Amino acid sequence: MKTLKNFLCRHSTFVLLSPFVILFGVFIVIPVICAALLSFTRFDSISLPSFVGVQNYIAIFTKDSEFMQKILPNTIKYALLVGPGGYILSFLLAWILAQLTRWPRTFLAIIIYSPSLVGGVALSAVWGVLFSGDKLGYLNGVLLGMNIIDEPVQWLSAEYILPVMILVALWSGMGVGFLAMLSGIMNVNTELYEAAYIDGIKNRAQEVYYVTIPSIRPQMLFGAIMALVNTFSSSGTGVALTGSNPTPEYAGSLIVNHADDYGFLRYEMGYAAALSVVLLVIMWAFSRFAYKLFGEKD
Repeated sequence: MKTLKNFLCRHSTFVLLSPFVILFGVFIVIPVICAALLSFTRFDSISLPSFVGVQNYIAIFTKDSEFMQKILPNTIKYALLVGPGGYILSFLLAWILAQLTRWPRTFLAIIIYSPSLVGGVALSAVWGVLFSGDKLGYLNGVLLGMNIIDEPVQWLSAEYILPVMILVALWSGMGVGFLAMLSGIMNVNTELYEAAYIDGIKNRAQEVYYVTIPSIRPQMLFGAIMALVNTFSSSGTGVALTGSNPTPEYAGSLIVNHADDYGFLRYEMGYAAALSVVLLVIMWAFSRFAYKLFGEKD
């Protein structure tokens, strides 16, 4: 017993970190390694995998016309609008709420944060009714009543599904990144603002740029990483709204949907793993860019 106590005292840091390290290894590192290895095989989930080298990756960029013409452009458009757009919106809302008193701030923060907890079923129930393609759809009903349109618009068709997905993603994207930035802004030392005004800052915009953002750089980095992860890993919105995977004419399908299609509908697990690795590389590149912007400077 004494020996165990001495060991725990000497290696307390490793003991405290061990649960996280074990869980991270089991649920993150090992699955990533398995996916990377599986991406070099042809595997139908029944027979044993057969090694095919880089043929899956060659097929993605040379033979998969849906990926190059629809999936990849959709993912890039979706990521560029939802990622930076949602990130900027999170910061602006956090800054506005930080100016309020405690109870209004708490109430509004709960309202803004709660949509991020909504699942795909609730998305289809709420937004599906709003964007329904008949006269009973709320949006069509309002537009028809105002004589803006002459007949109902099929909002969930291939023509409009991607903008609808972006709107829904922005609505439900105020998650933990938003809370982190709100917490960071509220904990900025007020003496920094006083010193900044003495040094010549004249308005709130300069205050935000020269004091607030540099002071909450770790929270900004965390929010950026969370925005990137949530944006690139999101897949349920288009499927929940249209009720199919792939979405009509692949107009709302993202890389995650494409991987699900090949992995769980066509049972081409090796190809789906290769798609997942491509997505992982894209996410890593964007996360490095975010770290360059908000990480610690040398």
